[in-house]
Amino acid sequence: VWTDGLTNLDRYKGRCYDIEPVAGEENQYIAYVAYPLDLFEEGSVTNLFTSIVGNVFGFKALRALRLEDLRIPPAYSKTFIGPPHGIQVERDKLNKYGRPLLGCTIKPKLGLSAKNYGRAVYECLRGGLDFTKDDENVNSQPFMRWRDRFLFVA
Repeated sequence: VWTDGLTNLDRYKGRCYDIEPVAGEENQYIAYVAYPLDLFEEGSVTNLFTSIVGNVFGFKALRALRLEDLRIPPAYSKTFIGPPHGIQVERDKLNKYGRPLLGCTIKPKLGLSAKNYGRAVYECLRGGLDFTKDDENVNSQPFMRWRDRFLFVA
């Protein structure tokens, strides 16, 4: 792990505390990894999962990777206050009942103009999806400002 000395690596690095071979599988292992809670924003499920599985699962040196279990300390779990309203409010807004709501993340996540992003959203909704969402890396970059994207989608 590279560090320039500006961060306290010992305090913030994940630790693999056990490795077990997978029974009957050659060159496959189960690794047990613990992360310090200071790495995660309180109450943010998005931050937690993006940090744990987002970048790690995109690591090309790994040919196969699967998250088998996730244990969250009770004190950290208590920071999740839940959504401001429940699924019924969402169903009422969309007028969709009696089936799962279907959505997707717009791809490519970076590089689309606001106009083309709006076109992608339109095609997804026209094709039958109920909603789309921004990728977590899409914010308000110079090539696709948030307001411009909103105006093309709305």
